Amino acid sequence: MIVSFSNLGITQHLLQAIELAGYENPTDIQEKSIPVILKGQDLIAQAKTGSGKTISFVLPILQLFEDSRDSKQKILKVVILTPTRELAVQVQGVLKVFGRNVPKPLRTILLIGGLNIDLQIRNLHHGADIAVATPGRLLDLINRQAIKLSSVNLLIIDEADKMLDMGFAEEVDSVLKALPKKRQNVLFSATMDEEVSRLTQNFMKDPVYVKIDNEVPTVETIHQRAIEVNRTNRGPLLRHLIKTEGWEHVLVFVASIQGADILAKKLRNAGILADGFHGSMTQAQRTFVLNEFKTRKSKVLVATDIMARGIDIDKLPYVVNYDLPRSPNDYIHRVGRTARAGMNGVAVSFIGHEDQDHFRLIEKRIQTRLTRESIKGFELTGEIVIQEKGKAPLKGHRMSKKDKVRALIQKMSKG
Repeated sequence: MIVSFSNLGITQHLLQAIELAGYENPTDIQEKSIPVILKGQDLIAQAKTGSGKTISFVLPILQLFEDSRDSKQKILKVVILTPTRELAVQVQGVLKVFGRNVPKPLRTILLIGGLNIDLQIRNLHHGADIAVATPGRLLDLINRQAIKLSSVNLLIIDEADKMLDMGFAEEVDSVLKALPKKRQNVLFSATMDEEVSRLTQNFMKDPVYVKIDNEVPTVETIHQRAIEVNRTNRGPLLRHLIKTEGWEHVLVFVASIQGADILAKKLRNAGILADGFHGSMTQAQRTFVLNEFKTRKSKVLVATDIMARGIDIDKLPYVVNYDLPRSPNDYIHRVGRTARAGMNGVAVSFIGHEDQDHFRLIEKRIQTRLTRESIKGFELTGEIVIQEKGKAPLKGHRMSKKDKVRALIQKMSKG
């Protein structure tokens, strides 16, 4: 039986917004999560990236506000915590899209770093129904006593595993202590490790646990390619593929901020519209660059792993691992930026001599062995250089500091 959004108890106003947004039927995570949230129960929801988690909590939030029409507006009732600024902006955007037909317009406030905190404080004085925030900025506002949390009755933690991976555990704990004890708690995560489990035990009350296992893993819906190439030839190969294979919209992952800027500059010098995207940019720069890429005014976005989680780029056809990610799980999140919502996508990884062992670990994690490709003119040459460890210094072979001082004194006395 195919479940529709109307079967989940969604109101007519929201059903119209869903139809206008081009959605037909709920995904598995939406089908399982929405009724639980609407009942007011605590929820732990685990599902892979790209499964539609954001809509799973946005729709019931809007529904709950519509159901409580007699309540006062512009009193903060919902806090949504996200690990990155970009994800917070995206969540706010989804709230606006689906909330456009709600009878009483809701005020959503964005509380993230990189934006003027004094302006955010002034906006808070005008009141808000929903706050979408990153942990650091929300805690800063709490410490300044600039935000009132006494009326909050629903907390959403999105991408919990990523939030903890980024080192926000203490900030999240502090935010939890500042919130009213009587509230509904909802947590979404792609994985459920020890850290996430610890977090849920600290504040969840008899939660419903939803885990989506029957979805096809993201990587299985993506055409994955592993191209062998020397590290020094990756830039020329990338330019070659963009031009010869007609890549019009490409997200390229690199390992460092400097690497993102350098590669983007080289692509621009080659006549390819490209921008770097990383954490050292101001929020205004990041917002502008991301919008340029989403609207296809730029062709290539060269990003660090800040882009790997939670950011939804509509109909992105290509992802390139210019540098391999540090962990196999990060590979899944990176390539999950393409082939979303049933679309086709291609993920390309550049493999050098020094990457072979690490890529085999990635293949083990995704349970797939990829055929190695070789592009004419960019073939992998030479052999991996194994650096030998230097010989350990012989004890007593070099003068100690005291002996050096004595020798210097003797030399000076002779002079």
